[in-house]
Parts: sequence; C-alpha cells; structure tokens
Amino acid sequence: MTRPAQRVIVYIDGFNLYYGLRAKGWRRYCWLDLSRLSMNLVRSGQTLVGVRYFTARVAPLTRDPDKQFRQATYLEALETLPDFSIHFGYYQTKKRTCHQCGAKWKTYEEKMTDVNIAVELLADAQDDAFDTAIVMSGDGDLSSPVRSVRERYPGKRVVIAFPPARHSAGLRLEANAYFTVGRNALRDSLFPDQIIKENGVVLTRPLSWK
Repeated sequence: MTRPAQRVIVYIDGFNLYYGLRAKGWRRYCWLDLSRLSMNLVRSGQTLVGVRYFTARVAPLTRDPDKQFRQATYLEALETLPDFSIHFGYYQTKKRTCHQCGAKWKTYEEKMTDVNIAVELLADAQDDAFDTAIVMSGDGDLSSPVRSVRERYPGKRVVIAFPPARHSAGLRLEANAYFTVGRNALRDSLFPDQIIKENGVVLTRPLSWK
C-alpha cells in the first residue's frame, strides 16, 4: 500500500530573507519565485500544499527612494503564484537621539512579522494543515512557537531553513531539523526577468537586482 505524501507548508520571514541576501551581497537573488524555491526545498515523499510569506510594506526612505517601488513590483509578482498567501505586519516610527551630539532623527522598525508567523504556524498545526512545517527565518523569537508546535503536536515536524547569513542557536535547538538555504537553490528559483499578469501588465525585474 502506497503511503500518502507528507504535506508541507513553508513559512517565509520576508525581511530576514531579504537582509540575509543583502548581507551576502546576493541582491541578484532578491527576484525570487518563492513557490519555486519552496518546491526546491521539498524532499521525496513530500508535497507542497502552501507557502506563506510574511512582510510589511516598507516606509519611505530618502536614502533609497526606489525601495518602495521595488517592493511593490515584487509583491505583485508574488501575487501571481498559486497557493501562496502574503501576511502583512507594519512599520512603526521611532525617534533616535545621538548620545554624543544630541541630534535627533526619525527611523522605522518593522513589527508583527514574528507574531504573524507564530499565529499562522500554530493555527495550521491545530487545523492539521501540514505534516511538516518549514520555517525560513533566523529570528530567535520564533523559538517559542516552534517548541509549542512540537510539544502540542508530536506527530508533526518543524524544520528551520536558515536564510543566507542568518542563524539562531535557539531555533536550531527547538526544531526537528535545520539547514541553510544554499546558493544553488536560490539560483534555480528566480522569476523570469519579465512577468506578464493576466490583465496584460508586465512586471520587470528591478535593475539593482540583476
């Protein structure tokens, strides 16, 4: 009798992945087809049943005025993928003060990504939506929800996929298994340079990501 394939859902910490790619100098891999990347992480005997992407719409930054446009284009590209959902947090304004000169400036801090991942991970476990969860993040704040899933649902597995240049000893200890997403998987998971949406709109890969 053939055993049913193990159901896999992938949970992707968008900013952790993005800043990991930047830290490695791998901007060319920012134009990622995350469904294809997730498929490249699924092993024999497993089937991908969903991909959840967690991010926040970036705040305007005068140092990089095109950042919002790049993200908006990328989000539109991701919205063309089947069985793919995007979960938004938000940016919170923070005021900074230089302790030496007293200068003040405004900055932004991303909020809610780790909370949203935890909520969706635990809800999907409760709903028996997966057999294995792959959490793509190096954020140690996710150690508690990973531990909770393993304690409450011992038949389910949680695997950590560390983005490039990102790691957490706490996540490593709580997970059933872990690995680092490699350059080959990234290279084999890129969108084409142009994506034509159903309405005819053409999305073009940002020049700084080539």
